[in-house]
Amino acid sequence: MMLSAHDLFAILPELLVIFAACAVLALDPITPAAKKDGLAWLSLGTMAVCMGLTAARFGSPTTAFGGLVAIDNYSCFWKLLLYFVTGLTILLSLPYLKEERIYFGEYYGFILLALSGMMVMVSGTDLLTIYLGTELMSISLYIMAGLKRAEAKSLEASTKYFVLGAFSSGILLYGISLLYGSAGSTQLPAIAAAIAGRGPNDSLLLIATILIAVGFSFKLAVVPFHMWTPDVYQGAPTSVTAFMAVASKAASFGAFMRVFVEGLGGVRANWSAMFLLLCIGTLILGNIVALVQTNVKRMLAYSSIAHAGYALIGVAAAGRLAPTEAASAISSVMLYIALYAFMTFGAFAIIALLRKGGLEGDEIEDFSGLAKRHPFAALLMLVFMVSLAGIPPTAGFIGKFYVFMAAVQAGLTWLAVLALVFAAISAYFYLRLVMVMYMREPDTVTALSPRFVSSPALSIVLACAIAGVVFFGLYPDPIVNLATQAALTLK
Repeated sequence: MMLSAHDLFAILPELLVIFAACAVLALDPITPAAKKDGLAWLSLGTMAVCMGLTAARFGSPTTAFGGLVAIDNYSCFWKLLLYFVTGLTILLSLPYLKEERIYFGEYYGFILLALSGMMVMVSGTDLLTIYLGTELMSISLYIMAGLKRAEAKSLEASTKYFVLGAFSSGILLYGISLLYGSAGSTQLPAIAAAIAGRGPNDSLLLIATILIAVGFSFKLAVVPFHMWTPDVYQGAPTSVTAFMAVASKAASFGAFMRVFVEGLGGVRANWSAMFLLLCIGTLILGNIVALVQTNVKRMLAYSSIAHAGYALIGVAAAGRLAPTEAASAISSVMLYIALYAFMTFGAFAIIALLRKGGLEGDEIEDFSGLAKRHPFAALLMLVFMVSLAGIPPTAGFIGKFYVFMAAVQAGLTWLAVLALVFAAISAYFYLRLVMVMYMREPDTVTALSPRFVSSPALSIVLACAIAGVVFFGLYPDPIVNLATQAALTLK
């Protein structure tokens, strides 16, 4: 295939991100320790440029590389979200890595490489292109999860993530190969045309659909493929955990919905029923097991699993609606993940900066009396917890409202009621943390007394997170309209 100027211009943001990643990795060995911040600012500058380029393309769809890549509103929406989350991750990492004494310049290179994989995932319209993007993202995250080389938990997290991630990649690739055998192509439009009109009982197509769903379910941390999530979230550096919890989930949902709606839309009756079962299992396990956690990162890991279940409500609803009506259900998932990014990232930012005896204070007890020691930090954490619980007038409530409405539109009112019950149950573990912050006395043992380490970069991260939670909770129209326009692109 000949590379044309049009193709290269279409993927200019991806090329810029990869170039910046290579530049960071090349400059790191010759950059003095005192000037490593420059690598972070180089990465942030790249985010700003890419955000401008991608925003300018919104509303001007095109394809490149013979239809392997689509630059449409759908991919632009996810990319803008990914740039934003990556920028916040870099800002959060500036003080966090220094406190943890793991200030390696290559960290920013791996973040950019993971981002480039995510960008390929959400733009890809070919299964192998999406697979390559998934692997680029995953391999970078395996390395980043083990960045705390001196801590056994971090190394365990990296190893566990790698082994289970490799296993899921094998399943995904096997599903892709079976689908190629059934449809004769790996490009989504060709697959859609090949399977149009086939009945739901085509066994090869059914097996391929299941295997591809299993492969993506690992990346989404959906029950029963969630086993890696708590250990990896707890063991990985908190800035990496925040990046995985938000960016990785956003990219996976972006690729996952394109594959099933565009490529496998002809067998939506099959996958809608399958995702309905996964959704119910995920809601139940994620919310129930989170109740008994004593570590905040593990609690947020199970919370992340539960939120994947809420997002799956929109996917199951999209499968039950006619293609012309499914856009509202798809946009509810996009909206949910975008709003989830603000509250989750804010919560992890508070955890990242709570220190205890030189270590992270991530046990629930470490938050005892935080309202007396740092009332503003406690107030921010309260807002993030309230939003995660879906209580109005926060962004979390808006996200749940739209996915529940999608379920009602698809005739799944009982599912919306079930999810509402589990949202009420989840309020217990979110508000338990609030109770500990406001109603328990702080630890008086000086050596282990948790302290809050603030910095200008952290202030920017928290300001962005709280602004998103409050603004979109009170005035969601801009992001709702953006998600709606983007979802209409998906056919």
